[in-house]
Amino acid sequence: MVKLDQIQQTIKPELAKLNAIIADTLRSQSALTDHIVTDYLRTKGKQIRPVLVLLSAKLFNGINERVLNAGAAIELLHNASLIHDDVIDQSMSRRGLPTVNSVWDNHVAVLVGDYFVSGALACAVRAGDMRVLNSLSTMGADLAMGEIDQIDNARNREITEEVYMTIISRKTASLFTSCVEVGGITSGADDASLEKLKRFAELLGQCFQIKDDTFDYFDDPVVGKPTGNDLREGKITLPLIYALGRKELPDSAEMNKLAHKPDLNDEEINRLVEYAKAGGGIDYAFRTMERLRKEADALLADFPDSETVDAFKSIFSYIITRNK
Repeated sequence: MVKLDQIQQTIKPELAKLNAIIADTLRSQSALTDHIVTDYLRTKGKQIRPVLVLLSAKLFNGINERVLNAGAAIELLHNASLIHDDVIDQSMSRRGLPTVNSVWDNHVAVLVGDYFVSGALACAVRAGDMRVLNSLSTMGADLAMGEIDQIDNARNREITEEVYMTIISRKTASLFTSCVEVGGITSGADDASLEKLKRFAELLGQCFQIKDDTFDYFDDPVVGKPTGNDLREGKITLPLIYALGRKELPDSAEMNKLAHKPDLNDEEINRLVEYAKAGGGIDYAFRTMERLRKEADALLADFPDSETVDAFKSIFSYIITRNK
């Protein structure tokens, strides 16, 4: 299976143009803003989302200037959400580098995040199709509502697998869906094919979040034990949801009662983490991801064989097998 960096190589010139659009859009007459933006853009991460935009366009009628602006809009809005998330979470680092809020304080970080949002809107306008703006606005609302729903559920710790899947579809998968949607729109995709690719992207986004959630159950190289951060924030994710639902397990009643405590100490968090793992929660999460991948592969089977279809399959495999 092709690796992510190999996929990026197939669209390297186009990805470079997209990143140039981002840098040009964010250039300002403020020395401080330019300094912060330049530092921030120095580390771009895996750029899975703009890659999805470009691949979706490539799958249809090819990558053009409108596609590049749509992809830049998505990436700018995504990064705005990360900057704001770091403020909310009081994060001190991201991708191994200090966050904007840790260097410049929350006030500046929020304003920089807002500046990224304005840049996203400018790029969306240059994409030349109101459907791109509509996709971004819908996605932005879904991202916010997904996070709000998660906070609401964390307060009473009442969550089922169905509710969990709805939350991650909004807070994570909606961004993946918007990526392929704007790529398809700006490359002239037909509606029926684009709907299939959007469903593929939703499955990919769900899988991304499920895999992310499993990391909380394994040893962190810094602290040397499972972080349990989700439980510390009141979030019950798929591995624990599954284990708590297995009423036949020993200590089921006790663990269900413990999971609903409003405040958990470190020992209680570790007990729930171990219970989820012993109860088959991690295995169930991987079975769920494989089920999502099978559905995704069936959707891709409706498209003619191509390097781009193979790239989409490879991204799905990368999501499942990644280590962070």
